[in-house]
Amino acid sequence: MAGRIRTRRFNDPALPDDGTRILVTRFRPRGVRREDETWSEWWKELGPSVELHAAAYGKGQPEISFEEYRARYLAEMSVDPSRYIVRGLAGRIASGEDVTLLCSSACTVEGECHRTLLRELLIEELSSRASS
Repeated sequence: MAGRIRTRRFNDPALPDDGTRILVTRFRPRGVRREDETWSEWWKELGPSVELHAAAYGKGQPEISFEEYRARYLAEMSVDPSRYIVRGLAGRIASGEDVTLLCSSACTVEGECHRTLLRELLIEELSSRASS
């Protein structure tokens, strides 16, 4: 039986059924001491690239739409090392591990966050494994 995939922000309180809490941001949260980390793993390769992050927030350029962000993020996740990490994480979930994907505390619109896109990618990977 496959594990579950949840999404939260890193500062949301941990719940007993969160499983492995994985931070999936390119940048480590500022001001969080190591002993105060709420995650057990950090995979910065699963966060948007520095360039995509800047474009999403309009840093030094016009802010991009979520549709463009989605397309660019999914393209980034389709190449190594990110693609390899997604496949490995899907394997862990397929073997029964529950995971919670954690993003920034500032990311309040879950449906417009890469953690949700990553969850979709993992579900697709699990589905393709099941049909193989």
